[in-house]
Amino acid sequence: MRRKKNIDLRIENCGKWYNSFNNEQKDARVIKKNLIDFKEFFGNENDVVLEIGCGKGKFATELAKKNPNINVLAVEKCDNVLVAAAEKARDENIENLRFICCGAEYLQRYIGDFSISALYLNFSCPYPKKRYSNNRLTHNKFLNIYKKILKKDAYIYQKTDNLHFFEYSLKSFSNNSFYINDISLDLHKSNIQGNIMTEYEEKFSSQGFPIYYLKTSLNKEDNI
Repeated sequence: MRRKKNIDLRIENCGKWYNSFNNEQKDARVIKKNLIDFKEFFGNENDVVLEIGCGKGKFATELAKKNPNINVLAVEKCDNVLVAAAEKARDENIENLRFICCGAEYLQRYIGDFSISALYLNFSCPYPKKRYSNNRLTHNKFLNIYKKILKKDAYIYQKTDNLHFFEYSLKSFSNNSFYINDISLDLHKSNIQGNIMTEYEEKFSSQGFPIYYLKTSLNKEDNI
């Protein structure tokens, strides 16, 4: 994607809503800690939930607005996309929402152990070719990161329009000690309540594609 005009100035003008960390150590296996103090970051001690791959921020923005008693941390590695999301949050003065420009593989550098109350994976890139499978956000490489940063009773929520990726994710979660707590092969025709639609979800569902959904955790209680 071509870098947008004046993006550096736009990022600077986003203030506290846009945060970029300098990943000078490119080997993600080397965890050089620079942990975020969430109390200082958000100005309160409310629970923090995380969305990885937030895109233009529609889901994170709506989640934060509907739930002022939680803090929403949204991560996206493409600054061209993220800057518009941060500008919207700034313009609407959404105090419980922050954006981070960062790859998911670096999250343990900035997020402390057992500090995230819920994780959302909305329409992550499926990387359909097998040789790129380790880039999928439900690959065991990333699941091991989630195990570190999630609270013990936290849930992971995933939505996708890609059946093969969904099947892969189910197997990956199950093979890595996660329990499937809820599942739907057509979310919009299910009785699951409180769904917030993303930009991609609106597009795919309007074209008649089913939305696949799962809820998983390391907690065995109420698994299906």
